[in-house]
Amino acid sequence: MPAHRSKSDKHDAAKQHRRDPYEVLGVSRNSTDQEIKSAYRKMALKYHPDKNANDPQAADMFKEVTFSYNILSDPDKRRQYDTAGFEAVEAENQELELDLSSLGAVNTMFAALFSKLGVPIKTTVSATVLEEALNGMVTVRPLSLGQPVFKKVEKQCAHFYSISITEEEARSGFVCRVQSSDKSKFKLLYFDQEENGGLSLALQEDSAKTGKVTSAGMYFLGFPVYRMDQAANSVAVAKDPDTAFFKKLDGFQPCEITELKAGTHVFSVYGDNFFRSASYTIEALCAAPFAEEKENLRSVEAQILSKRVELSKFETEYREVLQQFTEMTSRYAQEMQEIDNLLKQRNEIHASYTIAPPIKRSSSRNKNRSAAKDTKEDGQARDKRSTTRDRLKKKKWYNIHLKVDKRKPC
Repeated sequence: MPAHRSKSDKHDAAKQHRRDPYEVLGVSRNSTDQEIKSAYRKMALKYHPDKNANDPQAADMFKEVTFSYNILSDPDKRRQYDTAGFEAVEAENQELELDLSSLGAVNTMFAALFSKLGVPIKTTVSATVLEEALNGMVTVRPLSLGQPVFKKVEKQCAHFYSISITEEEARSGFVCRVQSSDKSKFKLLYFDQEENGGLSLALQEDSAKTGKVTSAGMYFLGFPVYRMDQAANSVAVAKDPDTAFFKKLDGFQPCEITELKAGTHVFSVYGDNFFRSASYTIEALCAAPFAEEKENLRSVEAQILSKRVELSKFETEYREVLQQFTEMTSRYAQEMQEIDNLLKQRNEIHASYTIAPPIKRSSSRNKNRSAAKDTKEDGQARDKRSTTRDRLKKKKWYNIHLKVDKRKPC
């Protein structure tokens, strides 16, 4: 009879059979972030469960591709893996991206509930949308510079827009922004145009709450512009409240593309709400009239990068001081307890210097009862005396002795 394998044994066996993430995605160790992302999207589209519903091997491959990408797409995890392999990477903390279009109604409801409770839920673009774009089966609407467009896109669907820019506009810089006044969730996508006329996803920006709206933007200004990944380190943040502060700028990463060439470019707005459609406004702008804003953005992001370095150093100092504070607090409580015990022992020793019998003390309840009894008796005695006095008064009133001389006529 074969021996039964426990879950831990199966988990260890799975660890031993893990393939190199670079091998899984078919990229080299010196590949750029953009090359890794492109390879992942192609393989994820190929092995996506929507396209391979009854193929368990494709499902396993999809999990392996996603796991590999989660390591190589994170700079810290990639560096840890390159240094010490899988042992340096916490597999339990890997975040999976959900394709809401492939979830049932119940699972979507649970995902929406967790999101409302503050649990970060990362979503991905529907495989159906990506496949249609790759096969050139989507409708692309023209979008003119400086002319905002107001639309509403259904959940897990996308609207595609083509924008043409000249050489001068490309040198001056280009910006595409989307915002939603009703705080809908959406994704702003940028596509590369393939030789066969299809579109492959190149950049993605998730909407984020900014004041009274949700917004997302892509800035091609000729220098590195940074993006903030709101879901970065969300698991670590949930474990340690202090981490929410010290890891706040870890998601501040440079965009893969810094400038666009003259020609036609395709953007898309993807509805990322759980149940309802997303209302949005999209606009494309030439950055030429925004020279001051351009320099301000460069300056502020440079300061943020400096602050991220300072924050890393400050965390080390803070952790050391916090450890000392914890130790001092613990010692304070311990010292207080010991002092109280010593004073108690001293009082007991003082009390032992006597030969008199111990004093019997009645309980407070008996005292209260006796006091109440005495009060009642006193009250009854007073009532009795007042009654007697009243009787005497009455007796004197009705028994007045009048002296009358019978010899004198009235």
